[in-house]
Amino acid sequence: MYQRREITTQERLQQEQYCQKIRTLIAHRPHYALVDTYGCQQNESDSEILRGWLTQCGYGLTDDEDKADLIAVNTCAVREHAEKRVLGNVGALNHKKAKNPDLIVCVGGCMTQQPVMREKIKNSYQVVDLAFGPHELWQFPELLLAAMERRHRRGGKRRLIAAEPSEGVVAEGLPRQRDSAVKAWLSIMNGCDNFCSYCIVPYVRGRERSRHPGDVIAEAKALVAAGYKDITLLGQNVNSYGKGLEEGVDFPDLLAELDRIPGDYVLRFMTSHPKDATEKLFKVMGESEHCAHHIHLPLQSGSDRILREMNRHYDRAKYLEKVAAARKYMPDLVLTTDIIVGFPGETEADFEDTLSLVEEVRYDAMFTFIFSPRAGTPAAAMPDPVTRAEKQVWFDRLLDLSNHISGEKHAAYVGRTVRVLVDGETGQSPYNLSSRTKGGRLVHLSGDTALVGQFIDVKITDSTTWALYGEPV
Repeated sequence: MYQRREITTQERLQQEQYCQKIRTLIAHRPHYALVDTYGCQQNESDSEILRGWLTQCGYGLTDDEDKADLIAVNTCAVREHAEKRVLGNVGALNHKKAKNPDLIVCVGGCMTQQPVMREKIKNSYQVVDLAFGPHELWQFPELLLAAMERRHRRGGKRRLIAAEPSEGVVAEGLPRQRDSAVKAWLSIMNGCDNFCSYCIVPYVRGRERSRHPGDVIAEAKALVAAGYKDITLLGQNVNSYGKGLEEGVDFPDLLAELDRIPGDYVLRFMTSHPKDATEKLFKVMGESEHCAHHIHLPLQSGSDRILREMNRHYDRAKYLEKVAAARKYMPDLVLTTDIIVGFPGETEADFEDTLSLVEEVRYDAMFTFIFSPRAGTPAAAMPDPVTRAEKQVWFDRLLDLSNHISGEKHAAYVGRTVRVLVDGETGQSPYNLSSRTKGGRLVHLSGDTALVGQFIDVKITDSTTWALYGEPV
């Protein structure tokens, strides 16, 4: 039976003791670590914890593989293409290890949580010294120390392949090395209980477990106090937050409480499952001072038959009701979505249903994918008679429609003045700065780099399918 388990303060302190032992082992000269991340925002957040642990272990951070004494690859299992890229890049590290036999290679993340991939790494990728899953991130120093000690053994197992089944771990107080001083990830929950027939996430991330609201609020307050302006709440399904917690707080309640934190910042969240997106949520968003009027609401298909096969727990009519309710409370809503093309058994008529729904909803942006079978999921065993070439034709039609709608929506911004948060540099001329509207639209502009981290007004002068262009007012 599934059990939630919160790590104890003593367990966390013990990991810090392992960090001290590693610092002692590498104290004779400077050591550097590189963390290479694939996949979703949750993986990016996990990599911040990895970098935090590595810093506590005495490593400096680098982006140069040739300089690195340790390379940690944080993997994704959602699509086959991502797995192939990861395996190819991990295999290529053999050349680095041939030049530097002391190089430590770690592979973590969702891919290693799959038994078939764990065995593949164990049997075919001897370059890997340590493999671990997302549930073991909290004990990374312990695993790294064990892997370092094994390397000096004579005979026996010199590599550590961990990634045990999920225990429903919730870990607070872990170190974190953030990528940005402007934007921050804030994980509020992990895991998923939906078991969509195509999705590997519940098998590799485990069942849903929410952080206590007090811990989330305390972290958010610390981020605002530290000057972060763009805070994104993360979870595999954020709007099912609160299940199993004694506090009786759901996601709209949490969002309303976070909105009360004083300061000049934007609150975002991802990702949402339509079945749990409620009118209460839309109302809270509409009344919020800080919450972005943007929802990423994955559709996946416009066909009721395919939605049933996907185990999505809503139909076309219910989805459209959600969209209408969201736009009622937020007339300026920016709506984005995910769509899978070519799900097993999908017909031309099913695909036409998707096209018609996209035309009706008119998404601001869409993330579209051709179906990728994941071993261990129900969809991987379903008959799939449609060829890849046919699916590609459907995909191209959907992409053309998406680009057309996005282009029209962006063109309507030209001449308007919008408020944006300048969040970084592009390294390109003449538009050397990147920014986002409160709704999440990308705006390129030219200006002094001192503007990074500030909210400013920008007049939109041009647009493309993917971005807006403007000048500071």
